[in-house]
Amino acid sequence: MIYLKSPTEIDKMRRSNGLVAQVIQSVREQVTPGVSTIELDRLAEARIREAGAKPAFKGYQGYPATICASVNERVVHGIPDATQLNEGDVFSLDVGVLLDGFFGDMAVTLPVGRISEEAQRLLKTTEEALAVAIEQMVDGKRLGDVSYAIQSYSEQRGYNVVTKFVGHGIGRALHEAPQVPNFGRAGTGQRLYTGLVLAIEPMLNCGTGDVKVLDDQWTVVTADGRLSAHFEHTVAITADGPEILTALDES
Repeated sequence: MIYLKSPTEIDKMRRSNGLVAQVIQSVREQVTPGVSTIELDRLAEARIREAGAKPAFKGYQGYPATICASVNERVVHGIPDATQLNEGDVFSLDVGVLLDGFFGDMAVTLPVGRISEEAQRLLKTTEEALAVAIEQMVDGKRLGDVSYAIQSYSEQRGYNVVTKFVGHGIGRALHEAPQVPNFGRAGTGQRLYTGLVLAIEPMLNCGTGDVKVLDDQWTVVTADGRLSAHFEHTVAITADGPEILTALDES
């Protein structure tokens, strides 16, 4: 079942997703060589609870932490621990909250200090793939248009998309229908309507698109050990086009 949101519900989602963006900004300011991912996790949880919200991931299907902290070849769902970030790492930060009955979800991949040109290009391309996908989120388009935009943009630049993990609808549940693959054919799939809210999240790998899950049953890594990046926005389709609910208000 796909749930279209009313203007009132989208307004509530602006608040939950706006909080996610604020939390990510607070955490990214502390992403430096020597900080541990568990320290960043504690900071995120404190910010979320101070705002009267709940961490969306903590306890979700048994997940033990507030953030997903995935470093270098770790694609998604990395569990925070005492491991310190090092100069040159790339750090994927995924945050979700529940506020006033609605979920927010966002991810960014951040440089730790100075990173290689290869890593810089990967991060830039992944973020751009997200942007071109969001451009397709208009009433009357198809879900395949969104997925194809990610795949074609990425592959034309020499990257492989992760196919085993997908974006998703979001609202009163963290994961709602429809799923949003990072690959597909333009002009196919579910029609997009005003009121649909999706979490779009391209995951790009420098090498193979194949991944595997570590023994902790959560952490996803690239099969060949090469770098991966992950960016995510929660986006609403409105009468005026796509609205990025997780955009940070910098005014």
